[in-house]
Amino acid sequence: MGELNARKNRQDGAGGEVETALDDLYTTPPSDFVARRETLAAAAKADGRAEDARRIHAARRPTLAAWAANLLLRSRPEESRQFLELGQALREAYRTLDADGLRDLSAQRRRIVSALSRRAAQLAHEAGHRLSDPVQQDLEATLRAVLADHDAADEWAGGRLATALTPASDFRPGTTPPAERPPARSRPAPATGERAAKDELAERRRARRERLASAREAAEAAERHLNEERARQAEADVGLRRARERTEQARERMSAAEEHLRGTREEYRRAEKDQREAERHSRSAAEVLAQAEREAHERAQCVRRMATDTE
Repeated sequence: MGELNARKNRQDGAGGEVETALDDLYTTPPSDFVARRETLAAAAKADGRAEDARRIHAARRPTLAAWAANLLLRSRPEESRQFLELGQALREAYRTLDADGLRDLSAQRRRIVSALSRRAAQLAHEAGHRLSDPVQQDLEATLRAVLADHDAADEWAGGRLATALTPASDFRPGTTPPAERPPARSRPAPATGERAAKDELAERRRARRERLASAREAAEAAERHLNEERARQAEADVGLRRARERTEQARERMSAAEEHLRGTREEYRRAEKDQREAERHSRSAAEVLAQAEREAHERAQCVRRMATDTE
């Protein structure tokens, strides 16, 4: 959580341009990373920001699993925040939990990691990259590391992973730091000391129950949120499927309309041709008719003159 806030402060304060550029770079698909890095470095250099250009140029190309983890952080900030809070609560709870409590939280942890890794894989697929099984395993290992290790959580929260994370060790019961463990006693304590020890033990048990309850609440909240997101995603998928069906239907209608339009145009061209031919015939017939009328008129006049001469 602190790393998320620190990153925002870096973007809002001095050097915000280079921080924004690096954030953009680490959500760029690995296949386009180098070209994008050179473009951003060249832009910074052209602006006279030589140090920014050097930092951008030094950025390492992420693996596909690291890129998917970065993409998840950027694309689902609320889920990522809850996941980081869950990790903090789990690390606290795992220090003193008994075997039953560990099994309970471990099951919840596996479900949440599996759900988030599927979400990251879906985001990667939407960005044009399908994750193979080995890459998916690296992604899940990264998310487990974020839950189990504070440093890994801070590294992921920075949003610029270059490689997948692997926890040095998973959660283990009884891993309370030495400073927090009760001091060893070499001889029996007096009665008052025994009461104090019992009080201390009761306090530790109470604190352990509170941490367990907090971790369970965080895990349940994360699961509820994931279920809500899955429901929204399912609804969005239904909407997308219906939209695709409507698009396909419209495409078919458009194709039929275009075919009909092509036929109509051909019919129109034939009709125009027939009209031009008919007009030519009409003009020719009109000319023949006019000639015939002139000849008939001349012959009629000739007949009248002959009739007059005979009288």
